[in-house]
Amino acid sequence: MSTNNNHTTLNIPVLKMSCAGCAAGVEKKIQSLEGVNSASVNFANESLQVDFNPDVTSPKVMQQAVQSIGFDMLLPEKLELKSVKPELVTDNFPVLKMTCAGCSAGVEKKIQSMLGVRKASVNFANESLQVDYDPELISPEDMQREIQSIGYDIVYTKETQQDKLGEIHRQRYSALKKKTIWSLIFAVPLILISMVFMNIPHANIIMWVLSTPVVLWLGRDFFINAWKQAMHRTANMDTLVALSTGTAYVFSVFNMLYPQFWESKGLEAHVYFEAAAVVISFILLGRLLEEKAKGNTSASLKKLMGLQPKTAIVVRDGNEIQISIERIIKGDVVVVKPGEKIAVDGTVVSGESFVDESMLSGEPMAVHKEAKDKV
Repeated sequence: MSTNNNHTTLNIPVLKMSCAGCAAGVEKKIQSLEGVNSASVNFANESLQVDFNPDVTSPKVMQQAVQSIGFDMLLPEKLELKSVKPELVTDNFPVLKMTCAGCSAGVEKKIQSMLGVRKASVNFANESLQVDYDPELISPEDMQREIQSIGYDIVYTKETQQDKLGEIHRQRYSALKKKTIWSLIFAVPLILISMVFMNIPHANIIMWVLSTPVVLWLGRDFFINAWKQAMHRTANMDTLVALSTGTAYVFSVFNMLYPQFWESKGLEAHVYFEAAAVVISFILLGRLLEEKAKGNTSASLKKLMGLQPKTAIVVRDGNEIQISIERIIKGDVVVVKPGEKIAVDGTVVSGESFVDESMLSGEPMAVHKEAKDKV
């Protein structure tokens, strides 16, 4: 195993693994190669994270070694390796269109499988993606394209991230509200006909007319997202909704058009148009309430974040300069003058004062801070 300081770290997708034992075998094989400093295979997201000396070995050599034991690695057509340890960037991006924990797991797996990503974590509760990546190998635009391919999206423009996210939530809430209202308008008469007036003339045709807009128009997003998931051999809540409502609708259309198929067997040709429409209506209603709750939470967080100063004074090259807080980097010395708010977390380098920490601790009295204290 090489101990040369000249090394590169990569994250490469691994194919054909079917169990944890497969992952262990691939990891053992890669670690046995000369020039590999460390290797770790994650079976859950089917990826290999490897630190190696590019002067001694290469991803192509690793791929051949993995192929020799029955597996494979997905290498890009063009891979430029630098003989230095990559400078990783950590970013947080809002994730859109997630509806369940399975969605967040799918997004996380997709991002972690990308070349140049060291670590990715998706939080479904606050709809955010935290990712460590090498900007030389991958960009936020690349991540967005991959996420969009499985039916989701991210907001990566930092300067307008919160404003853009708030606007997207408002637009989505408005669209969901319209869909929910229309679906309930169609669903209520469907329930009445199927439960009370099932013997009226042409009941099946009337229910078909009322359910078609709900299933094929108002509920089309379920089918679109389910198809995108199927194309990547994954599934989520949309898959379940699409399969159940789609099956009920198609089966009912068949029974309406060809009732003699079942009647010839001594069975009654039942239809389930109301079931398909009501399921979609209730799920839309649930998502509407969820979106409203998220919007209220986002508004509260936005107001809280509005208390944070937009700029700060830092000392660089012996000079005090005012910059936006997004440009502050680890190791910067930030100057906080009397009466000003503390822009970022850190440790006091010099000076002393009293700091109001009531929003953190609830204590109304200011706390004395001096050198080496955390603020």
